[in-house]
Amino acid sequence: MANLAEQLKHGAGQAWESLAEGWRELGARASGALTRFWPGGDDASSAQASVDKPAGEAREDRWLPPARWAFMAVDVYASNDKILVRIEAPGMAREDFQIEMGSPESLSVLGRKRHDKAHASSLYALVQCAYGTFRRDIQLPVPVDVERAKASYDAGVLRIELPRRELQAHRRIEVRAA
Repeated sequence: MANLAEQLKHGAGQAWESLAEGWRELGARASGALTRFWPGGDDASSAQASVDKPAGEAREDRWLPPARWAFMAVDVYASNDKILVRIEAPGMAREDFQIEMGSPESLSVLGRKRHDKAHASSLYALVQCAYGTFRRDIQLPVPVDVERAKASYDAGVLRIELPRRELQAHRRIEVRAA
């Protein structure tokens, strides 16, 4: 009987460790994709302004539960000549995005995900999507040329192509007498 108890204890310990490892990996991989949404606002630029609003402020979309967080997966690919940023953002239109560069290595994507007004009079059974304004800040691995950047939105994916900044040729500075 003691042997059976030891086996159960050992099995439970292994199961717990496996579960804990899974949660650690999920947290590490998904933490960057977790994006905060703020209710209200008519355009993408209100994402920043919404940060300062009190939590108890009245909402225009009261029928929705307070889903304030969602996963927005981002991939950043680097090649010799450019950086490609790919953001999965289904259910939006290209007009819902605003893209800014805070520096040659810092990209900010602001947006607004709107709920379908056709269902405004319906009662909800389950709402897992977040709606409202959001801001995603992405640190780029190398400086980019902001002037030659391009963005497109198709099939629920925002693609931002950022050419690498031309490196300055190595230049020697002559030291002169004073």
